[in-house]
Amino acid sequence: MRFDDNAGLDTSEVQDMRGSGGGGGGIGGRVAVGGGGTGLVGLVIYFLMSQFGGASLGPSASSGLSLGDLGSGQQVDSTTLAQKCHTGADANRDHDCAIVAVVNSVQDYWTQEFARSGRTYKKAPTRFFSGGVRTGCGSATSDTGPFYCPADSDVYIDLSFFDELKSRFGAQGGLFTESYVLAHEYGHHVQNLNGTSRQGTGTGPKSGSVRLELQADCYAGVWANHASTTPTDSGKPLVQDITKDDIARALDTASRIGDDYIQTRLGSGQADPSSFTHGTSAQREKWFTTGFQTGQPARCDTFGTDNLG
Repeated sequence: MRFDDNAGLDTSEVQDMRGSGGGGGGIGGRVAVGGGGTGLVGLVIYFLMSQFGGASLGPSASSGLSLGDLGSGQQVDSTTLAQKCHTGADANRDHDCAIVAVVNSVQDYWTQEFARSGRTYKKAPTRFFSGGVRTGCGSATSDTGPFYCPADSDVYIDLSFFDELKSRFGAQGGLFTESYVLAHEYGHHVQNLNGTSRQGTGTGPKSGSVRLELQADCYAGVWANHASTTPTDSGKPLVQDITKDDIARALDTASRIGDDYIQTRLGSGQADPSSFTHGTSAQREKWFTTGFQTGQPARCDTFGTDNLG
């Protein structure tokens, strides 16, 4: 996966909270208890690590902090990003800039997709944090993994999670794997804008939570289908190409973050379908593939089918 060297980057879509006093003591806690945060895999891990059972993963208008609330001493300082991330050439040589480019591409696609149906897409920032963070959905540590908070419409990620995917889950990794993670989180933002998020409740193989996560996987695949043809303000796509190897790496990651895989490999050694919240590995692969092959958000209706895979 590479970016057009001459394409411009918009660092305003990423807010850097690393090294600002936000990590460490006092901030860690249970994200999504009442707040409704949803994520690619982190909440499954949190369930296993802290016996998080029983809390609804659906959105809530109450609990937690409002947009812009930070931990003690926490500040947003994106000066460094603004100084070093100007073009696609910067994204091709700097990891932080590459993440900015992915966020730009994903949001460019959804902006144009909403416009095609006469609607307005509201952009959401991605917030980099390190160690811990307070959000509109409650407090979280890095163990929570990347997640979207519908209460403040932000995506949160500790970039060290990408190392965890390789070291802990055995995923192949790579930039497109990271793009899949981010595109999945923005899938949750689309669900929030569409009013779908409120359906993502409960646990079990056909629960609303599973359907919500599989739909976000599908939306990630839809973006991947269009990434190399979605123009920026310059009229040219930011993403130059997505290779077969990129897609293979994304599917490899999907296979390692299903409820069944995580529970058997990182949990008790046995899968408990009644506690599923994200779907099986096979289902996650299926729905990402559905989005990628069709390129049609309408084909991502996981709530309208009994055949989740």
